[in-house]
Amino acid sequence: MKTMTCKQLGGACDMEFSANTFEEIADLSKTHGMEMFQKKDSAHLKAMGEMQNLMKSPNGMQDWFENKRKEFASMPDRD
Repeated sequence: MKTMTCKQLGGACDMEFSANTFEEIADLSKTHGMEMFQKKDSAHLKAMGEMQNLMKSPNGMQDWFENKRKEFASMPDRD
């Protein structure tokens, strides 16, 4: 199991997510992001805006996800 923070995943806080795969951790982060969006959390809304800017580039999001996937893979497993 590996742990990454909301900030490491493009978010705005230090909430930690733990999962066995990058896809699982990305889903946890996405759920958290939706909750923060519903609460209209300004810091998270700003981070979401920055992520939307990545989507304007043809390979922006794909490259971002690939880099995060590599970061996840390089992290040590935690019990």
